[in-house]
Amino acid sequence: MKGSTNYTVAVRALCEFTAKQGDLDLRFTPSPSAQEGIAGHAVVASRRGGNYRAEVALSGQWQDLTVRGRADGYDPDENLIEEVKTHRGKADNIPDNHRHLHWAQLRVYGHLMCLELGMERVNLALVYYDIGSGQETVLRETRDAAWLRGHFGDLCERFSSWAASEAAHRAARDTALGELPFPHADFRPGQRQLAESIYRANASKRCLLAQAPTGIGKTVGSLFPVLKAMPQQGIDKVFFLAAKTPGRQLALHAAATLGAGPGGPPLRVLELTARDKLCEHPDKACHGDSCPLAKGFYDRLPAARLDAATVPMLDQQGLREVAARHAVCPYYLGSEMARWSDLMVGDYNYYFDGGAMLYALSLNNGWKASVLVDEAHNMVARARSMYSAEIGRELLRSAHAGAPPVLMKALEKVGRAWTEVDRGAAAPYQVLEGVPDKLVNALQNAAAAVNDYLAEFPGPLDPDLQRFHFDALAFVRLAESFGEHSLCDLAREGGREGMRNGPGATLRDSTICIRNVVPAPFLGPRFALAHSTTLFSATLSPWNYFCDLLGMPEDTAWVDVESPFRAHQLEVHVAARISTRYQHRAASVGPIADLIARQYGERAGNYLAFFSSFDYLDQVAAELARRYPEVPAWRQERRMSEAERQAFLDRFAPGGEGVGFAVLGGAFGEGVDLPGDRLIGAFVATLGLPQVNPVNEQLRERMQKLFGAGYDYTYLYPGIQKVVQAAGRVIRTESDRGVVWLIDDRFAQPGIRALMPAWWELDAPI
Repeated sequence: MKGSTNYTVAVRALCEFTAKQGDLDLRFTPSPSAQEGIAGHAVVASRRGGNYRAEVALSGQWQDLTVRGRADGYDPDENLIEEVKTHRGKADNIPDNHRHLHWAQLRVYGHLMCLELGMERVNLALVYYDIGSGQETVLRETRDAAWLRGHFGDLCERFSSWAASEAAHRAARDTALGELPFPHADFRPGQRQLAESIYRANASKRCLLAQAPTGIGKTVGSLFPVLKAMPQQGIDKVFFLAAKTPGRQLALHAAATLGAGPGGPPLRVLELTARDKLCEHPDKACHGDSCPLAKGFYDRLPAARLDAATVPMLDQQGLREVAARHAVCPYYLGSEMARWSDLMVGDYNYYFDGGAMLYALSLNNGWKASVLVDEAHNMVARARSMYSAEIGRELLRSAHAGAPPVLMKALEKVGRAWTEVDRGAAAPYQVLEGVPDKLVNALQNAAAAVNDYLAEFPGPLDPDLQRFHFDALAFVRLAESFGEHSLCDLAREGGREGMRNGPGATLRDSTICIRNVVPAPFLGPRFALAHSTTLFSATLSPWNYFCDLLGMPEDTAWVDVESPFRAHQLEVHVAARISTRYQHRAASVGPIADLIARQYGERAGNYLAFFSSFDYLDQVAAELARRYPEVPAWRQERRMSEAERQAFLDRFAPGGEGVGFAVLGGAFGEGVDLPGDRLIGAFVATLGLPQVNPVNEQLRERMQKLFGAGYDYTYLYPGIQKVVQAAGRVIRTESDRGVVWLIDDRFAQPGIRALMPAWWELDAPI
C-alpha cells in the first residue's frame, strides 16, 4: 500500500472483513435490543472500580491504513481491556465463529492500547453479560505487545489489498465525478433551478425541501448535483430513497443515464431489495443446515465480494448473477456490498426506520452521506407507521394455544394485565392516559421468557407465538420512548367471544396501539447525521407542515421550483354546484356521470376519474354505464395484482378513448406516467380529506395542541396533496394539453384555491 491514498477503517469493520468464517445463520436467536445492550454495558461499567474508563477512543496506523474504534472499557488498576457483549441464555450457546470475531476485535483494541500507553503487555477480557440473569461470563487472556502487533499486522495485511483498491476506487471515482458532464444538451426548464439548489444544500451541509413539478426530470436533476458535490465535499455515500418500486427504477435508470455502468465513471450502484424478492430458496431456512447458499457463506464471500466490486450496476439481476457464480445468498451479498457501494437505491425504511441498515452503517463507519428522498410527500405517513406498534388480544390467545407449557404462565400474566386495561376502557375506541405499565411489564417478561426458552431449545416457534413475540418486542421498544409525539389507544373488535381457556378471557377482542403522531423525535437524529438531506416532490407545500412533523433542522432551506408548464396547457375547472360530502353523495352520482360524459363528448380521449372510495367509484361508474353506455370505462378493483394494475394502465394507449375509474391516493393517483394523448384529462370528485373517525380526531386534537393547526395538519394538507398529485398525471411534458375537473363546491373557497399549484389558472366556479 506504500504510496497509495490513506484509507480509514473501523475496528469492527476490519474484523468483520477478515475474521468472519463459516455458515450464514439467520435462525432467530434471542438477542438484546439496542436499549438493552446500552443498559447492559452501563451495568458492567458500574460494577468496575473508580478508575475504570468506558468507551475509550483508540486509533493506530499500519502503513497507509488508519484503524480506529472505541474499546468498551479499560481498567488501569488491572491493566485490563474489556470487550463487552450482551446476550440472552447460556453463554455456551454463543457460536464459535461469533467468539472468534469478538476475540479479534478485543485483540486489536489490545494492540492499540499498548501503542497509546507504551505498554509491553496487557490483560484482555471478553465479557458476556446475560441481560436476563445479570450474570457475567468472563474469558481472559494476557498478551504481550509483540504478539498483538503481529495479530494486528496480520489482519491489516489481509485487508490491505482491499483497502488499496478501495482507496484507488475512491480517487478515480472522485476524479471522474469532478469532470462529470450533464447527460443532456441542456437542462429542462426548472431542472437547473432544482439542481443548483441541491448542490448549494450539499455545499453548505444543509437540508433542503424542494417542491418541484412533475415532468422536469427530478430524478436526474437531483442525482447529478449530488454526484458533482461528492469530490468537493468529501461525501462517502449517496442514498436515493423512494416510496415505491417505480421510483427506485427511475433512480437506477437515472444513474445509468449519468454514466454508471461499463465505460462510465467508476461509480458502484446498488439496488437494495427486500429479502423475499431475492431469495433463491424460499422453501428453506436461512442457515447452513437448510440452505446450500448459507452453507459456508462467509468462506465464499471474499471471492464474491471481489467479483461484485467490479460490477458497476448491482441491481436485482446483477446481484443474482454474481451470487450464482459463487453459490452465495444474493440478499446477504447485497447487504455486504452496501458497505462498499457509492450510490444505494432503496426504500425509505433503509435509512429512516428504527432498525435502518444504512443509518446504522453511517453511524458505525462515520460516513458522510447525502440523502435524497423522492416523492417525499409520503414521508409523514410512512414515518408514522415506522414508529407505531400494535398488539392484538386475539393474537395473544392464538399464541397461548400454541405455546409450550413453560411459557403459559408468562402469557397468562399478559392476559390478566390486558383484562385490567379492557375493564378501564369501556368505549369501542378510547385513548389511554399512557402506555399501561402493568401490560408493558407483562409483555416484557413474556418476551424474556420466550427468549430464555429459545436459548434452551433453539428451533422454530409456533407461527402465532413467534408473531406475538415480535409484536411484543416492538411494542415494548416503543413504550420505552413514549411521549407527546405518540398516543396509546385501545380499539375493540365487534362482539367476538373470548375463549374460556385463553389467557384472561374477554367478551370482545381488543387491539392496543402505540400510534406515532409526530415522527420528528425519531427522524431528527437521522437528518442530523447526514451530510445533507433533500426531500423533493411536486407537493411539499406548505413547507412548515413537513418541517414540523419530520423534525427537519431549523436551517432547512426551501425552494419552490418554477414549473416548465404554462396555464394554457391545462384547463382547470371547478364544478362548484356539486358536493361530494358523504351526506350528499347519493345526490352527486348523476351530476358527476353527466359531467364526465359531457367532457368526453366535447373531446374524446383517455381520462382518469378519481373518487374517495371504491363504493363511490362503483356508484358513479355504474350510473355512467346506465346513462351513457357509449362511453368506454374500466375500474380499479380492490387488491389488484401487479399484472392487473399493469393491464389497467395499458388501457391508456396512445390514441385510445375511455375513462378509467380509480381511488384517490391509490396505485394510480401518483407515480403514473401517461404522457401525450395517453391521458388528456382527469376528474377529481373529492377533496381527498382523510375520513373523520375517532383516530383522526385524536390526531387533530394533538396537532392542534402541538402546532395550532389541527384541521389543516390532519385533514386539509394531506387531502389537497392527493388532489394535486392526481391532477399531475395529466400534464407530463411541455407539449401536453389537457383538462382537470375539480368536483366539489369547496374547491371554490379561496383558502383551498391558494393551495393549488401556482402555474394553474382556475376558471371561475361553474
